[in-house]
Amino acid sequence: MPPRSTRPVDKLDDDDYPAYTTGRAAEMLGTTPAFLRALGEHRLITPLRSEGGHRRYSRYQLRIAARARQLVDTGTHIEAACRIINLENQLEQAQRINEQLHTHSTTS
Repeated sequence: MPPRSTRPVDKLDDDDYPAYTTGRAAEMLGTTPAFLRALGEHRLITPLRSEGGHRRYSRYQLRIAARARQLVDTGTHIEAACRIINLENQLEQAQRINEQLHTHSTTS
């Protein structure tokens, strides 16, 4: 019988766990490793590094990269795509805060 994994099963459901290598992430997204590196250069996503120094991506980061690829595939320059995604994230966060404040003010 093979030994049990020492890693907690919780990591399987953790969107932030850096489980994917650059090659695997690129394959899943249908893009190239260079595209993922470019997203890092534009500070859209910052992959974690393995003990050996290799980039590792989380599912959350892959969703962001997929959004960037969608924009680039429709003709948006990569720098503009990164800026758009950052602005979308800021808007989402502002809307969440606004909703929390609205909920808090109506319950007080």
